[in-house]
Parts: sequence; C-alpha cells; structure tokens
Amino acid sequence: MSDIRKLVGEALADIIESAKTGGPKVRVGLMAGGSELGDEELARGGRLAQQQYSHIRVVMIGPRIEGYEDLEWIETSDCDADIASAMDQALNDGVIMGAVALHYPFPMGVTTIGRVLTPAKGQDMIIASSTGTSAILRTEAMLRNAIYGIAVARSIGKKDPTVGILNVEGAHPVYRALGQLKENGYDIKFGQSIRKDGGAVLRGNDLLSGAVDICVNDTLTGNVLMKLFSSFNTGGSFEALGWGYGPSVGEGWPHVISIISRASGAPVIANAISFNASAVAGNLPGVVADEICKAKEAGLDDLISSLQPKPDECREEVTAPPQEPTDEEIHGIDVLDVENAVRELWKAGIYAESAMGCTGPVVKIPSKHMEKGVQILKESNYM
Repeated sequence: MSDIRKLVGEALADIIESAKTGGPKVRVGLMAGGSELGDEELARGGRLAQQQYSHIRVVMIGPRIEGYEDLEWIETSDCDADIASAMDQALNDGVIMGAVALHYPFPMGVTTIGRVLTPAKGQDMIIASSTGTSAILRTEAMLRNAIYGIAVARSIGKKDPTVGILNVEGAHPVYRALGQLKENGYDIKFGQSIRKDGGAVLRGNDLLSGAVDICVNDTLTGNVLMKLFSSFNTGGSFEALGWGYGPSVGEGWPHVISIISRASGAPVIANAISFNASAVAGNLPGVVADEICKAKEAGLDDLISSLQPKPDECREEVTAPPQEPTDEEIHGIDVLDVENAVRELWKAGIYAESAMGCTGPVVKIPSKHMEKGVQILKESNYM
C-alpha cells in the first residue's frame, strides 16, 4: 500500500509541477559516478540544471549522495556496470527520456554531436562529431556527420544552420559530395570562412570566431576540439565551458544519450543536460530519420559508394613530361589525392608538381595549361 501511495504522490506532484511550469518536464538521467572531479560534481551539475531550466527533471543514477535530496534518484551500487545497466533500464522503461553519461558503448554507426562556445564572439558551434564512429571510412563518416549535425541543430531549434568542413584529410571530397547533395535537392546551407579567400572549408581562425553553426570533421579531431574549447582557460584538468560531447545519433538509433567527460565541471554538466533535453523535446531520432531519408533521395548512397577507396592508380607507370616553370596553383584537391592528380595531368602531357600551400595541398602547373588542367581534374573527380 505504501508503494502505491508513493507512486500516486509522485504522479500528483508531477501534475502540480507541470501546471506551474506550463507543461510536462523532460526527465533526463545523469550517471552519478565516475567523475575525476568527484561524484559530488555530477550532483552539483544536476542541481544546477534543475535550477536553471524549470522544464527539466534530473534523475540521478548511482549511489545516493547526501545533501542532494532535491534530486530524484535511481539508487545502485558503486559499480560502473550497475549504473550503466540501471540507466539502460530506465531508458527502455520510459522512466527517463534522455540520458547524460560519462561513457557508453555505442555500436558502430552511432556517434555524438558536440557543442562548444567559441571565444571570439561568444557564439555556440556544433562539432560533428565528437565521440563514437558514424562510419569506418573517414570521408563517409564526415559526410554522415554533416547530416547528423544538421539534424541535431534542427532538433534544438536552429532551422537553417550553416555548415563548414574543417580542413582535415578528406575535407574536399566531402565538400564535393555535400555540394552534389545540395544540387540534387538536399537542404544544406554552406557557411563561409572569415579568411579572404572564403569558402566552406574551414581553418582554425574560423573555429575561434564561430564562422559557421556546424563544423564537420572526423571524430578523433572533433574529440580534441571538444577538449580544447571546454578547458582552454583552466589548464585542461577542468572542463568549464560548452555543452559537452553531445547527444547520440545514427541511422536507426532510437536513444538520446549524451556524453560528458570525466573532467567535465558542473557548468558543462548542466549545459549537457539542457542540450539533451532540447534534443529529446525536438524528437532528435525522428529528425535524424527524416534527414537521412531526404539525403538518400538526393543520392546519398551513390555518393558514399563514390567515396570508397579506389584501386591505386599510382602503380601505373607514368613518365613526367619535360619540366617547365610552374607559375600557377590549383587548389581544392585533397591531400590523399594530390599525387594521383599530378599523374593525371602527366598522362595528358601537362607538366605538374605537388606542393603544400598555406591552405592545404596544391598542384603547381604552368599558367598556359591552367584552364585545361582544371578541366581534366574536374572530369577525373579530383576537384
């Protein structure tokens, strides 16, 4: 009888609270163990989230911490496996709608989309992605990350987010693939670098200034960026800024599980809970499914196939034409393709050399062959 009374009391309390706040609360679970800063830092983050955001109800999962009776608890032993199991059970049973965890064994194909505070103008920027693996091949992963980043942005109310691609290996093929999706009708809006030459391929300056809403990158690079942006002013031992490593996304993935670091402080934990709640309220899994469907209608599967590794053309013996002065540069070729691009020009009887410019790899070519060289590389899908 006492259990029934407790459930009825909690239900009535929720109804009263919903009336006060103008709607039902989003219940977000938070792992209550494993922080390098002490488990009380997690509870402080949970309390801060509840104080700042009246629509959120934080459910702590783990050993109860004295002094935090204002938070709801699912008590477990002080064991990572037990805490993780209780979190999964609460998600599956609908006790919580989303969760914030310090670690989670996401399956292949699922990644998280982070969010940082950029220092130049105090703007937020989405990092797509920050943990997990959306695909094994870097270029396919980055292409998917762009779509997932757009989905996360739209789920939290950014209806027309701008997208840029960080200038890492694979950036230019990914940019071309995204451009093809756009030409085929997929709704994507490219942002612009703040540097003089502009374009949607980003450099470090653009990250500091928050030049775009979504920065597309590979996960390992994204993870480094998250750590730098969140703790650059604390020496690295305490993550004080940003929204954490973000909610999980993937094709067919049904849960909204966000990741924080063991070094995340209470302000980041509170922001991560809010970020998670916004993604839950915005039906993130449904938005992801919708974006993937639209991208596939625009040729996503064919573009993914085109990004798969091709036979090594460099093994073909190609002799360089007679050397000539190279007074022009062709930009926009990925670092992994630049040597093959040079050989493609050699096959056409055009002398060319590979080099590294300040914005990335370039093909140096005689000015008299510039127009023809660009045409050849475009036709060969190097540009």
